[in-house]
Amino acid sequence: LATWVPVVGLEIHAQINSNSKLFSGSQVQFAAPPNSLVSFFDASLPGTLPVLNRRCVEAAVMTGLALNCSINKKSLFDRKHYFYADLPAGYQITQQRVPIAVNGNLSYSLCIDNKMSQMVTKTVRIKQIQLEQDSGKSLHDDARSQTLVDLNRAGVGLMEVVMEPDMCCGEEAAAAVRELQLILQTLGSSQAIMAEGQLRVDANVSVHHPGEPYGVRTEVKNINSVRFLAKAVDYEIRRQIEELENGGTILNETRAFDSKLGCTISMRDKEGKQDYRFMPEPNLPPLILYDAKSLPANMNHQQVVNIDWIRERLPDLPSVKRAKLVELYGILPEHSFTLLNEDGLAEYFENVIKHTQMKPKKVIGWILNDLLSYLKEHALAVKDSPVSSFLLADLLNLLERREISSSAAKQVFEELWKGEGKTPLEIVKEKQLELLRDQEELEQICQAVIDRQEDEVGVGTFG
Repeated sequence: LATWVPVVGLEIHAQINSNSKLFSGSQVQFAAPPNSLVSFFDASLPGTLPVLNRRCVEAAVMTGLALNCSINKKSLFDRKHYFYADLPAGYQITQQRVPIAVNGNLSYSLCIDNKMSQMVTKTVRIKQIQLEQDSGKSLHDDARSQTLVDLNRAGVGLMEVVMEPDMCCGEEAAAAVRELQLILQTLGSSQAIMAEGQLRVDANVSVHHPGEPYGVRTEVKNINSVRFLAKAVDYEIRRQIEELENGGTILNETRAFDSKLGCTISMRDKEGKQDYRFMPEPNLPPLILYDAKSLPANMNHQQVVNIDWIRERLPDLPSVKRAKLVELYGILPEHSFTLLNEDGLAEYFENVIKHTQMKPKKVIGWILNDLLSYLKEHALAVKDSPVSSFLLADLLNLLERREISSSAAKQVFEELWKGEGKTPLEIVKEKQLELLRDQEELEQICQAVIDRQEDEVGVGTFG
C-alpha cells in the first residue's frame, strides 16, 4: 500500500479591530440590530465613494511586521465581481494585484503524541496579507421560505492572511491558527474571537503519493473554531484517501464542515473557473506607505502611515513572552504555552508570584493543576475566577510558612472557590486547619486525650 502525503494550506479572514468600517464611517459592533449600522456607501447608493480608514491600514502593517512580511510601500485596490444578495455593489473591494504585505512566516509549536513535554516548532510561510471588505449576512428563514439580508457587516475591514500549503494535518493547522490568533490579540489588530466570526478559516486540502505532483484539492469554507478546524482537515484527508483507494476521483469543490456530524459536506463544485472580472478600483488611488528614510520632511505625520514608527511600537509577541517566562521563573517551556494560551493566565501567574514567597515552580503546579482544572470544569474564563490572584497568593503563603498542610490548603482552595468572600486565614481558623508547632500545646492535647481514656490506657503499675 503506497503511503499518502496530505497537503494543507489555509486562508484566514481576520476582522480588523477598528471602530469604523474599511471605506465608510459606519460603526462596527457585534450583534447590533439588523441594518442599524449601514451608511449610504455600505448600501451602495449611486454616487457614494470609498474613503480608506487609516486605522485598518495600520493594523494590517502591524500584522505584516509581526509575521515577518515585506510591507509593500505601494499597494493597489481591485474590484472582485460576484453577485450575491448581501453584496449590494455586486463587487468586493480587495487587493488582488499588489497586496499590502507579502512573503512572511509564522512559527508555531505543537506536542508530539499528546505529550506536552515533547514539543516541536514548525514554520509555515505566509504568502500575503491583503485588505478587503467583508460582505453582509444572509439569514435564511426556512419557515417563510425567504432570505433576509443584514448589511451591518457589509464593508467591515478584513485582513486576509494567505498561508502556503506547508502543513500536513489538522493538528498543525489548528496550532498555526491558534498562534496567529494569539499574535493578533497581542497586537490588538484583531480581537480574533472565532465565536463572533472575527476569525474565519478556509482550509485547502489535497493528498498525493510521495514524489508525485499535488492531488486535486478541495476547499473547506468558513470554519469557526480551532477545534473544528483540526477535525475538518483530518476528516477531509481521510475521506480523500479512502475515495482514491476505492478507485474514485476527488472533485475540485467547495465543502462545509458539519460540526454535529463531524464530517465535511459538498456545497458546490469549482470545476468551472469562476471569472471574478478583476479590475482596478477606479475610486481609490494606490496606497502609499512611508518609512523613516522615505518620509518627506514637510509631510504631516497624521496623514501618512510610517512603517518604521509602527515597527518600533510592536509589543512583545507570544514567542518572546514565553521565552521570558521560562527565563524569569525557571518554568518548563510547555508550561509557558499553557500560561499564554489561556487568556489572562500569564498575568494571573505573575500576580501570584509578586505576592508570595513560594517558588515559581511550585506556584505553577497550583495554577495548572488546581486553578485551571476548576476553571475548565466550570467553563469559566480566568477573569471570572472566584479565586483572585491575591487570595491564591495568601493561601500559598500560609502553606509556605508551614501554617497549614498541603491537604488543608486544597480544602481551603475548595472553600475559596465558593466565592463567599472569606480570606484563606478566616477559613483556616473556622475549620481549624492550622498545623500545630508549639511543643507544650501538643503535650497538653496528648495528655487530655490520655486523661479521657483512663480505662484503655490502663493507668497503674505494670506487672
